[in-house]
Amino acid sequence: MSVYVDELRNYPVSSRWRYGQACHMPADTLEELHAFAGKLQLRRSWFQPHERCPHYDLTAKRRGMAVSLGAMEVSAREFVKRFLRRTP
Repeated sequence: MSVYVDELRNYPVSSRWRYGQACHMPADTLEELHAFAGKLQLRRSWFQPHERCPHYDLTAKRRGMAVSLGAMEVSAREFVKRFLRRTP
């Protein structure tokens, strides 16, 4: 079982996202994802329950924290291959 972070990307600042750079943090299981999010002090309300890839969005700072706690870094290509090509 693992938790993953993809590459940081620039996102437009808006009323919903004010941080600019961000990445996704999915995991092999929801239980593992929520437990790991707790270690990063992420609010459960920040969880993104997407059908094919439930995840949390992370700022650059939190991404660094996630990697230091053991999250596996994956490329954008690996992220798509591992999560977005799943059949719902």
